[in-house]
Amino acid sequence: MYEGTKKYGKIIIEIEYDGDYPNLCSGDLWVTINRKKWHFPDYCLVSGGTVWFDENYDEHVESGGWDISKYPPNFPKELKELVLDAINDLIPWGCCGGCV
Repeated sequence: MYEGTKKYGKIIIEIEYDGDYPNLCSGDLWVTINRKKWHFPDYCLVSGGTVWFDENYDEHVESGGWDISKYPPNFPKELKELVLDAINDLIPWGCCGGCV
């Protein structure tokens, strides 16, 4: 379980996420902003990492920052960037290859 808090002036963002290695992108994400709790859709985190194989078929795995593919209904647009920033600071980056 990954939990943490980020403060942006008067905005307090708390993150709760239960994704785990080797499949970090499959967790349950809860975001609380100034005491209002939002449950994000399943599989909403998208890894910015990559996996590739060289000419010798050796695997190369690189972690990268998160993006969010789906937000909860009526989620405030003006908070999306701050939430993504908090997620990238508090949840270890994925590689989109732990499942390989």
